[in-house]
Amino acid sequence: MMKLRVYGIKNCNTMKKTFDFLESEGIEYEFIDYKKRAPETALLVKFADKVGFEALINKRGTTYRKLDDEDKEKLDSERSALAVLAAKSSMIKRPIVEFPSGDLVLGFEPDQIKERMG
Repeated sequence: MMKLRVYGIKNCNTMKKTFDFLESEGIEYEFIDYKKRAPETALLVKFADKVGFEALINKRGTTYRKLDDEDKEKLDSERSALAVLAAKSSMIKRPIVEFPSGDLVLGFEPDQIKERMG
């Protein structure tokens, strides 16, 4: 059976909170670091099918704020938005927690994680 998977970037403060929470709860997980293994478009499509592509976009981060208007316009359409996210993985909401069931939790949401762990 698949372990819990956590997608994100190791040095992010939200990720550090997530790791600390999972470890304090004794929850085993596999970490997929976008900086070591860039997300494939197929993975992003799978996530977008579950939560909608808009939910994947982190509009609070520096990467988003630095985008030019042309790239920001690309975020209006799923196909072009996913291409931008694949190229600029630091713009993907963090963490994305994927459960063995396929359920996803976006962002650091300890209550949602515990609830889905049963």
